[in-house]
Amino acid sequence: MDDALLRRVAEHVATQGRSLDPEQPAVRLSGGLSNLNFRVRVDGRDAVLRRPPAGKLPPGAHDMVREHRLLSRLAKVFPQAPESFLLCEDLSVLGVPFQLIEYRTGTVIQGDTLPPALSAPADRKAVGLRLVETLAALHAVDADAAGLGDFGRPAGFYARTVDGWLRRGRDVAGDNDDLARRLSAIGSWLVAEAPRDAAPVILHSDFKLDNCMLDGDWNVTTVLDWDMGTRGHPLMDIATLASYWTEPGDPDCMHRLAQMPTAAAGFPGRAEAVEHYARVSGRDVSDFPAWRVLALLKLGVVFLQLHRNWASGAIGNETYAGFAALVADILDYAHQQTGS
Repeated sequence: MDDALLRRVAEHVATQGRSLDPEQPAVRLSGGLSNLNFRVRVDGRDAVLRRPPAGKLPPGAHDMVREHRLLSRLAKVFPQAPESFLLCEDLSVLGVPFQLIEYRTGTVIQGDTLPPALSAPADRKAVGLRLVETLAALHAVDADAAGLGDFGRPAGFYARTVDGWLRRGRDVAGDNDDLARRLSAIGSWLVAEAPRDAAPVILHSDFKLDNCMLDGDWNVTTVLDWDMGTRGHPLMDIATLASYWTEPGDPDCMHRLAQMPTAAAGFPGRAEAVEHYARVSGRDVSDFPAWRVLALLKLGVVFLQLHRNWASGAIGNETYAGFAALVADILDYAHQQTGS
């Protein structure tokens, strides 16, 4: 972020009764595939300026307004949620909505690369299980008590989610008939296998290891990236986590995702993770297979959207060039999970 933009932000922040130091350069923070995060100084303390990427944004993603509403309330009852303390919807400032969020520190394990300190199999297992426990704790939050009882649209969540991701998939697939056929086959199965409803919970919607900060004892202290948060069926979140959870015997596409290091020795497998979630949350997971396929569909479409944004020059580097082929393989893997 250049100095002129930072001064513009500082002027706006001043109108909200806070002070952002324009002489302290905005430092780009690493992590994430699309949203932009910068460390800035607000009221004499470090904070995160968070904004969506440039270019065309897919529906429902990079929603700073929704994320601010969620984090400004959730932080009061869920310690792992950082507080969002200022939202700017005035497009004359940066051209996009942005937030100022509490700055936190901790270890972030990005992709499938393990830090040397996480070498003991027992520690790896603990990390895997604590991820699941953190998700169960989020789902135990009383949305009404948090002021989020009317957040999201939980009624008809499954059908709307299936329809939404199929629609987004068709949009980014364009005239690629092979991808369209894959999407159609998965969609037909998901409609036929609609699971039972459950009481809605607060969902993160992209819960995985590199969206978490860990302390020195490998406890999850912070959960990041809430821009797709909503309320809905709890199994969608555990299925999303499982969609990133690679095992040694998985097909090549899961390893090429390189999203979590769970194929390394010591980490629990997906089935153990889901069983642990059922145990600590007390929830019925018998309908998990349908949510698993839906989460893989979502994953494929997200990577297709990222590839499109890379092709347009909006985000990323040459790594994104291979996402199109990866998406086809992920969708094939999703279809294999249907058994049809």
